[in-house]
Amino acid sequence: MAVSSSPILSPFRMKITATEFVSPSSTLPRINFCNNRRQSPAVVLASKSEKESWSEAKRVLMEQYGFNPDEALSPEPSPNGKRKKKLKESGRGVEITPKEPKAARTTHKLLTVLGGKARRMKLLSPKGMDVRPMMEVVKGAAFDILQAAGGCPASLRPGRWLDLYSGTGSVGIEAISRGCSEVHFVEMDPWVVSDVLRPNLEWTGFLDMSVIHTVRVEKFMERAQKLAGKEPFDYISVTPPYMEVEYAVLMDQISSSDLVGEDTFIVVEYPLRTDMLDSCGCLVKITDRRFGRTHLAIYGPKWAQKKKKKEKSLRGAAVEI
Repeated sequence: MAVSSSPILSPFRMKITATEFVSPSSTLPRINFCNNRRQSPAVVLASKSEKESWSEAKRVLMEQYGFNPDEALSPEPSPNGKRKKKLKESGRGVEITPKEPKAARTTHKLLTVLGGKARRMKLLSPKGMDVRPMMEVVKGAAFDILQAAGGCPASLRPGRWLDLYSGTGSVGIEAISRGCSEVHFVEMDPWVVSDVLRPNLEWTGFLDMSVIHTVRVEKFMERAQKLAGKEPFDYISVTPPYMEVEYAVLMDQISSSDLVGEDTFIVVEYPLRTDMLDSCGCLVKITDRRFGRTHLAIYGPKWAQKKKKKEKSLRGAAVEI
């Protein structure tokens, strides 16, 4: 015989009466419903604890009224699981999107040493436009002018060369190939130094004649005496990224530094619509040429300018004869 417990009010406003059968053979609950509205439906549960019996009663009632008990009774996910990452500072409320991995930087051999003992040797350069080497036609013209201005058309006057914004190192390597005794390369990109510049110097055999400074040009200029010595350079090449420098400020910084001496030559590559002064400190402009959208200015001592004018007058006299 079953013993009835006290009535339990269900979520559906129905009275549920839980009873337990004395008989030990009953293992499953027995549920009886009364459809008479005047009489509350009774649910008879056997051989179950009160908590388990109540859970099963809820499932049966939900199925009877058309609900899915698995969805209704499943625990709700924690709100922390749905919470998206937000910016903690000024960008609060903006979702942080994961950054796409950068493509691996690669190189190819497109540059060539134009003259001297390393002539025709191929040099590495990065693919893409993040590093823009000096065009070979511009480089060839610059060295021809320097050799003629120095009084030795076959090679450069021996001396030290400073290659600012060196990148691949093609200008400094050309200088060593044509007679310079030492070149200081200034390049701030560690990958360019390790994967392009240094391999080019090893390939040409000029590593022992080179000094690499992995630092920004502005920082190098501030510590020039400590990094490169007190003696001025014989040659300085300036080939910066066009849109990332202010040429007036840069040239003023170079001309007022101890890097420039009375006999120094400065090679500057610059874009269109850039005003370059006729002098750089104690140096005068020897030439200013245009190669498409690229301009090439060379500053040097006054004696080099006089020698160039004398050569022009001699050529004109030879033509008249």
